[in-house]
Amino acid sequence: MSFKGKILITEEISRQAIDSLKKDFIVDVKKDLTNNDLVKEIKKYDALVVKNATKVNENVIKEAENLKVIAKAGANIDNIDIKSATRKGIYVINSVSSNIVSAAELAITLIMTCSKKINIVCKSKATKRNIDKIKLKGIELENKILGIVGLGKTGYLVAKKAFAMGMEVYAFDPYVLEDKFWQLNIKRKDNLEDLFKICDFISIHLPKTKETSGIINKKLFECMKDDAIIVSLSKKGIIIEEDLYDAIKQKKIAAAAIDLSETEYLKGSKLSDLEEVILTPHLSGSTLDAQEKAGFEISRQVADILNGMIPGNSVNLPLYNQEIIDESFPFFELCNNLGSIFAQFFDNDLRELEIIYNGKVAQLKTGFLTNVILSKILEIKTDERVNIVNAHMIWEEKKLKVKETKDTKTQDFINLITIKGNSDDYSVILSGTVTGMKNIPRFISIDKFEIDMVPSKHMAFLRYKDIPGQIGKIGTAFGSLGVNIAAMHVGRKVVSGEALMGLNLDCEVNNDMLERFKDLSGFKDIRIINL
Repeated sequence: MSFKGKILITEEISRQAIDSLKKDFIVDVKKDLTNNDLVKEIKKYDALVVKNATKVNENVIKEAENLKVIAKAGANIDNIDIKSATRKGIYVINSVSSNIVSAAELAITLIMTCSKKINIVCKSKATKRNIDKIKLKGIELENKILGIVGLGKTGYLVAKKAFAMGMEVYAFDPYVLEDKFWQLNIKRKDNLEDLFKICDFISIHLPKTKETSGIINKKLFECMKDDAIIVSLSKKGIIIEEDLYDAIKQKKIAAAAIDLSETEYLKGSKLSDLEEVILTPHLSGSTLDAQEKAGFEISRQVADILNGMIPGNSVNLPLYNQEIIDESFPFFELCNNLGSIFAQFFDNDLRELEIIYNGKVAQLKTGFLTNVILSKILEIKTDERVNIVNAHMIWEEKKLKVKETKDTKTQDFINLITIKGNSDDYSVILSGTVTGMKNIPRFISIDKFEIDMVPSKHMAFLRYKDIPGQIGKIGTAFGSLGVNIAAMHVGRKVVSGEALMGLNLDCEVNNDMLERFKDLSGFKDIRIINL
């Protein structure tokens, strides 16, 4: 049995997930590794699977000579140096969907706990204080209004569970289309102030970004009903803690519950002094079911990447979700081939690149395909390890200009992709399309020579004077070298003018064979291309 890669697992994940990986890969489980140990060990492995304790810092990534993927069995990726991993072309993935059900259930649990004043009962009992019965008058959820901030997968599940309890649901999410609100029967609010004014409960499910940091603040708390309750499963910093503390202390809102991902926040928070507040230590992903799902989700993604597939949820490919990859995939092989051939044709230092999309392909989000082309060019033109993860970063570092041009109109083909490269007075133009049900790549033209050719692993391209007898010389010379020509394609602009011949070859032509071909045939302008 041949193994396709080695995987290092440094923390506890599902035994079934490990066994699944062992079917095709060498898997080492080494727990309690120090950072120095990991630095020494990492160069042996193609994949690394971690949870929260392992710190994958710059020193580790620097020594990761063969690493293709860092997988986090969990959602939070604060323990991974994303920038260093991206620069080295390493995918970073996490189990974003494994704890969705657990998170949604926790949100509802916290809402119910606050609404029934269980938090006050527990704190009073723990401190052996007499319980004020007036404080324990709770509220029912049925016919109450729930406001969801962030209508992603978790927010949607919270809404679904709230509907089951007879609640009315409103939501704010500027990135979700109107149709989705309509399909889910959720009423839309276009700003947070309007949402906070009408809701009895607020459930927050936002990622932490520049835009969301501090977005839940004093201004919004002052909009809320006096008996309203706010629940958050988001990171520290999205809610301004001081403002929330003041709002509860001054009875502007009734209660709050926050599932914290930072244990330091839990220890030092002023909110822990308030009996109306529940603070939990990141329980949203702490169920046995969520942990098992995380292990399976990560093991599947790691296997896919080591088998050459492109992940649709890579953390360091944020613009390329699975839908974009699936739509673009019919052109993936063509773009790989175009980038490889272009790089082997272009002799000078490349300064500018224009990629032109014509036809139906122009309707796609072509950034992914452009990145495929860039990665292949850079892989050949530089000594660095390049793939779609780091191609754009390296391209920008080298200060190379790249331009995308899109036009849904095309004369002769349903789809056409053209690469134009320039450097001072030197340029190369290459065009290709896909044909048939299997989307077979075809080269349409090279430097304005029309040449209809299916790419192969080994190819040769010759420029020569189009006069009788030339094709015979080429075939005879390759025959003398023991090189079989599988197919021949000729493009020319005018009769008896310059011609371009493309040959599909059955074997590789090395440098010594190339020089012998030139001597035997007399053709000097020949280029060997290998994909």
